[in-house]
Amino acid sequence: MTTNNNIEKIVLGIDPGTLIMGYGILKIYKNKPKLIAMGVVDIRSTKNIYLRLGHIFRRVTGIIDSYLPDELAIEAPFYGKNVQSMLKLGRAQGVAIAAAINRDIPITEYEPRKIKMAITGNGNASKEQVSGMLQRILNIDPNDMSNHFDATDALAVAYCHFLQTNVPKNEVHIKSWKEFIKKNSNKIHK
Repeated sequence: MTTNNNIEKIVLGIDPGTLIMGYGILKIYKNKPKLIAMGVVDIRSTKNIYLRLGHIFRRVTGIIDSYLPDELAIEAPFYGKNVQSMLKLGRAQGVAIAAAINRDIPITEYEPRKIKMAITGNGNASKEQVSGMLQRILNIDPNDMSNHFDATDALAVAYCHFLQTNVPKNEVHIKSWKEFIKKNSNKIHK
């Protein structure tokens, strides 16, 4: 993939949820990401699941209309023991995707482990570790960080998408830090 570093694009990251949905928006310019906004859609006060889904659709549509993202990156539901929770989460994800489709926005889905690996180098990283790493990577003032991990998780999805879509074609994909060190021993100062 050849990228033009002078192209500006906006990436919307979504961490779907049936009670709280996180969103994070990055502006990419000259191959550098910058935080534009992050927050949550809190629908805990709405008891009816179908009304919640409608609220998610309207809020995602509103976020899209406000920030005009070029791409949507969304976290895939993870496998869990509770099938009902998985179905509800899948519905919330589907509604967010439908809002993006309704505005002709390309969508990419990422597994939680892949997102954590992209941000921290550890697919089992905690939410605190992901949030802290994003704070350092994007030079975000701790006071500007959201109090909700749903928002920082969504920002992590957007940043993961930035990393995945800005890999030069000839760059070798490396699966771990150990593999990186082995292949780049000449670049490491001891």
